[in-house]
Amino acid sequence: MSAAQIVGGVGVAVGLALSSVVVDRLSGSTVISGFAGTATVLGAALLALPTAKASGSGGRRAGLSLAYGAALTGCAISVLAITLGSWPLLLAGLVLVGGGSAGSLAARYAATDLSPRDRSARHLSLVVWAATIGSVAGPNLAKPADQIGMRLGMVQTAGPFAFAALAFALALAVVLFLLRPDPLTLARSQNGSQPAGPGRNRTIRTAWQVLRTTPTARRALVMIAVSHTAMVSVMSMTPVKLHHDGSNLDVIGLVISLHIAGMYVLSPVVGWLADKAGKVPVLLLGTVLLLASAALAGTAGHRVWQVTAALVLLGLGWSCGLVAGSALVTESVAFDRRPAVQGLSDLLMNVCGATGTVVAGAIVGVLGYPTLGLVVGVMVGAAGLWLALTRARSTPAA
Repeated sequence: MSAAQIVGGVGVAVGLALSSVVVDRLSGSTVISGFAGTATVLGAALLALPTAKASGSGGRRAGLSLAYGAALTGCAISVLAITLGSWPLLLAGLVLVGGGSAGSLAARYAATDLSPRDRSARHLSLVVWAATIGSVAGPNLAKPADQIGMRLGMVQTAGPFAFAALAFALALAVVLFLLRPDPLTLARSQNGSQPAGPGRNRTIRTAWQVLRTTPTARRALVMIAVSHTAMVSVMSMTPVKLHHDGSNLDVIGLVISLHIAGMYVLSPVVGWLADKAGKVPVLLLGTVLLLASAALAGTAGHRVWQVTAALVLLGLGWSCGLVAGSALVTESVAFDRRPAVQGLSDLLMNVCGATGTVVAGAIVGVLGYPTLGLVVGVMVGAAGLWLALTRARSTPAA
């Protein structure tokens, strides 16, 4: 699982670093460039339930294979789109590339299938951390991959997506041949549970039924969605901002690499803290970090160092939201219903993220990057206040 996260992280990170810049170049529109991040996040959302359904019926291997296979196909389409100079086709390819993110998100839950309750966050965070190497290295490999691609006869910026296709192919091979025994199948045999029955609607209906009766899971799901929306919105438009400010691919790659390091490097610490201090306090810590990031990004101007600091804090805040929130969702739901709720969680967080990138592109294109920082700050602050108030009201009853 860790090996799949490493190589899959390379593919995801290369796409994150360049997709908005390539769409901006092909379309000539900053607003349309925001749809690059939207397409990828939307793809992750669209593939969340099929991945969860495949996992529920066939185990984690089946779900992850579906996700990484879709990402591989999307990279091939993206290379074709760049060759033809078609930004609509590129956006279509990026939707399938979102399967890489869907796979990475689903992989974190595989770590909790066999973990004890008091270590769920730590085990989950270790799988999240495994993506660090590939995710940090990915953006910095964009320029060498581009140069190699052009030497092989590819058009400019097609090489990185071809390199991402190779990374996803390796991740798919790891899942198919090395993920044995399947953790979900083994956990089911230990708990006496049966695979979920067929039907997409049943997956959705089961998840909603659980959320209606489980306030803790609802709170965790909302905070995951808010953290992800804030992260994707700011991150997706930062390469465009830096590009317009005159930064080259090396600078953009470094900034995104440091951002991704913030997302993943300290995730084991976040997991340990969530198990020791509690999931909700770590979720609240995440909102504070995201607020600080929004403030720095909104006031950065042309200072690359301040944008970089904002992106690092953005990654740390996201890590708190994802690790603590995902562990809280898992431990608050019965074992036989976890795949359905986990799939719905990934669906909603990515739908919110996709919506956020659309709005972010429009905000930056019309009102500017500083306004995006303000809007994200208001959203995160409201969510953090809601979490604190609902937690306080539920404490006496508990």
